[in-house]
Amino acid sequence: MTHTVVNTLSADATRLHYRTDGQRGNPCLVLSNSLGTDLSMWDAQAAALASRFFVVRYDARGHGQSAGGGAPFGIDKLGLDVVALLDHLEIARAAFCGISMGGLTGQWLGIHHPQRLHKLVLANTAARIGTADAWLARAQQVRRDGMGAVADGAAARWFTPPFIGRETDTVARMVATLRGQDAGGYAACCEALARADLRAAVATLGVPTLIIAGEHDPVTTVDDGRWLQQQVAGARLASLPASHISNVEAADLFTAQLRAFLL
Repeated sequence: MTHTVVNTLSADATRLHYRTDGQRGNPCLVLSNSLGTDLSMWDAQAAALASRFFVVRYDARGHGQSAGGGAPFGIDKLGLDVVALLDHLEIARAAFCGISMGGLTGQWLGIHHPQRLHKLVLANTAARIGTADAWLARAQQVRRDGMGAVADGAAARWFTPPFIGRETDTVARMVATLRGQDAGGYAACCEALARADLRAAVATLGVPTLIIAGEHDPVTTVDDGRWLQQQVAGARLASLPASHISNVEAADLFTAQLRAFLL
């Protein structure tokens, strides 16, 4: 039997919404969502792993039911939110799995707070995602026009055409989640991504690391994953037949990689 708790905590003038699944005494696994999604993107992994782990997932700052905090913030705030969550739950060390923006958060944690992590999974991410100009333009767009224009093109960025055609309900649900995000919170995360560049520091990351890349990912490519692997001593690299949201498109394969690495 597993236990589920949904709760919030206050951290650095913001509110974080989180959910836990599994027994409190099991090893902790923290799951961190990508830009424009919420903690529900991890439903498959939480269901599969809650019998062996205390699974903690949360809505990143400015997403879902978590507040943005008002003032501009950087990748350090996204990382410190995780530290605050671990402190709140009285967890000294955890495994961490982040995808895309969550993967950048994981890199920052591994560089600045390695003592809080015993294993790290970086999925569909890079030490520098995109360009500052592109992120700032997107932030300006959503602040001006709302989430509609970003949501309209999301499926093609997130998933391969066969998956879009086959899993229409899943795709529609995730696009609806993106469309319903707070534009200010989303824009603030875009601005944080515009400033986030860990290329000069990622080689100092000393936590055992698994990197997962999507073979069809146009946003963070297999080459981005391979570069990370070359920088992080001892890191492993796995590629999955998926696009950018690989934990949803290739859920079983993703979970199998996660389980094999963590156990």
